[in-house]
Amino acid sequence: MHGYQRRRRKRVAEINVVPYIDVMLVLLIIFMATAPVITQGVKVDLPQAQAEMLPEDSEKPLVASIDAEGRYFLDVGDSRDEAVDLLELASMVQNQLRTTPEAPVVVKGDANVRYDAVIQLMATLKAAGVPSVGLMTQPEQ
Repeated sequence: MHGYQRRRRKRVAEINVVPYIDVMLVLLIIFMATAPVITQGVKVDLPQAQAEMLPEDSEKPLVASIDAEGRYFLDVGDSRDEAVDLLELASMVQNQLRTTPEAPVVVKGDANVRYDAVIQLMATLKAAGVPSVGLMTQPEQ
């Protein structure tokens, strides 16, 4: 009765990679969903040198201002003292750029203004077709 002999199986030493593939696919989906959110932003062409004055032979700049309360102004003609909303400011900038397309656009913001207000203004200027925006500063004393 020795006919049945139990065979001993060899152990298989392989790594099961299916769970790792599942985790990688989940991470891939998460990164694909969050990548567009991370890359949003406003492109600003910052000067490569210390704050330089605009050349005297350049067009008169359009100055978009934000005061400490977050109100927007555009220095064009006689509308300097009137606060405007962002949509009106965008149409005013587009009208000015049609007549003087080479005019530089500069943002002048109060030192205490919220960062969000500056970003909203720069996004509005970009949507209005402004190719590059300068930031106005005051010289150090």
